[in-house]
Amino acid sequence: MSEHGRTRAHVYVSGNVQGVYYRATTRDTARDRGVDGWVKNLSDGRVEAVFEGPRDDVEAMVEWCHEGSPMATVEDVDVTYEEPDGETGFRIER
Repeated sequence: MSEHGRTRAHVYVSGNVQGVYYRATTRDTARDRGVDGWVKNLSDGRVEAVFEGPRDDVEAMVEWCHEGSPMATVEDVDVTYEEPDGETGFRIER
């Protein structure tokens, strides 16, 4: 965790997570919590996301990924913690 109290989680989510509003719901949830970063679909069917912010809020987003959007079926969440990279805002990447 950085000296400013921020942490960064790099997450890969597998299961039925594309075409079920997973990215949009992730964006909205992260913005509601004040977490910065991004989310995108991968060609192998997974969703990749980065969350940066206060540790408790980032941890809450990682936990949220296990459920995801109401129509999603999450099979696995792989998370790696990294040094914050200065993300600002939360966006969906293409």
